[in-house]
Amino acid sequence: MPQTDHDRTIALAGLLQAIESVRDIARRGQTNLEDIDTCLSSLLKIDAPSSSAIYGGSHRLRSGLRLLEQQLTNPRDMELTRYAVALLGLERKLARRGDLLQAIRAGLEDITQNLTHFPLNHSNTMARFADLYLKNVSTLSPRIMVNGDQLHLNNSENANRIRALLLAGIRAATLWRQSGGGRLTLLVRRNTLLRETRVLLARLD
Repeated sequence: MPQTDHDRTIALAGLLQAIESVRDIARRGQTNLEDIDTCLSSLLKIDAPSSSAIYGGSHRLRSGLRLLEQQLTNPRDMELTRYAVALLGLERKLARRGDLLQAIRAGLEDITQNLTHFPLNHSNTMARFADLYLKNVSTLSPRIMVNGDQLHLNNSENANRIRALLLAGIRAATLWRQSGGGRLTLLVRRNTLLRETRVLLARLD
């Protein structure tokens, strides 16, 4: 994976888009379906040649890029930051667990082979994504606690969508690390990442 500010920006946008979709579902029981499809599609592009290819083009990360611009300009959304830090931390732990990575990869390959029967947005596929998260990522600590309305959180389909999106967040965190992102990158390259974010957003207007 190329280690450029472009790739790191795409990774962060993907991470924030997944997190915001999680929050929408937890709070309101629904979110933008295109944003969900973009996040979940990234899980099945294991060996994509670039960050943009993983998401099907930066235009599919409009929501994430807007959030990223806001956070890099004036990071007031501490809940969004908390989720992002938690997912980045879990991904670092997951990266040291070859057994879990192998299990996730095998599960994703199996999901890919069954897309003709169960499309990406099918409840069966969503449940299988969620199961991969539950059996592998949730075994690591600290577990991510999602805040929201219990009416929505206790709904099984919403719970599956949330776990599937958290898995997509882990995918974005992996891309962040593979593209050279680390603990201090946001501090030392914040302005550069903000410029790249604005360049990408300008292309979408």
